[in-house]
Amino acid sequence: MAVKIDDWLLEILACPACKSPLRADSEAEELTCTSSACGLVYPVRDDIPVLLVDEARKP
Repeated sequence: MAVKIDDWLLEILACPACKSPLRADSEAEELTCTSSACGLVYPVRDDIPVLLVDEARKP
């Protein structure tokens, strides 16, 4: 099941920890921070990104 996040929404979403852009990982149903220093991975549940640092995992 692929992540269903509109492109316009993905463009405005940012990592809550470092404010870097996020990229969708469709196969894993996650959003990954694009910052090499941060790199947190956020879950997507029922097509809703859970952008809570406490819910994120380190790569």
